Amino acid sequence: MGADPEADEESEVGGLRTVPVQQRSTERLARILDACGALLDETGYEQLSTRAVAARAGVPIGSVYRFFVNKRAMADALGRRNLDGYTEGIADRLATLDPNDWRGAIDAVLDEYLSMKRTVPGFSLVDFGAQLPLGTRPQPLDRIPVDPATDPNHRVARRLAGLLSSHLGRAPDPALHRTVLVAVEAADALLQLAFRTDPAGDPWIVGETRKLLRAYLARTFD
Repeated sequence: MGADPEADEESEVGGLRTVPVQQRSTERLARILDACGALLDETGYEQLSTRAVAARAGVPIGSVYRFFVNKRAMADALGRRNLDGYTEGIADRLATLDPNDWRGAIDAVLDEYLSMKRTVPGFSLVDFGAQLPLGTRPQPLDRIPVDPATDPNHRVARRLAGLLSSHLGRAPDPALHRTVLVAVEAADALLQLAFRTDPAGDPWIVGETRKLLRAYLARTFD
């Protein structure tokens, strides 16, 4: 067989088997992830298949396997893309805020998450990284060691610590990262409850989450 004119260097960066370097490959990957998100909302993870994603994206099935070894890797890549979008959205919100207003910065972090939760296809199941079963979190009794390099909430905490330290003029030290990680874990649990209670996010629980975050983070930022 002849060489694929779109062939890129093999890599495991970001969970991808191949990292696209040409615009056509990048656009094809985006279509695949868009299709994955849409089908997750329509069918759930168990019924998701690489063949269905290829058909929805309008690409050959080989293109899906060129990027992903299986549907779990594809869902995780969708989560990583969501995290990139989340980071960009928060940065845009922070750019309009007073650097001394840390409460406004925390509101921006929460509001961007709520916006994505309500509008981004597949986000309700994947958010920032695939868990199995999808849409769940490991429980304490599972006794499964958390890998900070791959755990979605550690990913989020690292990004948020960097954004907040830059915006507020603080050093991005380990203590700040630990504090942000605790806030992320607490907010994650409460917001899961909010969206289980109401598909749009129960307003009272969301409000209580906002209060909890402000009260906890005041010890660090006041």
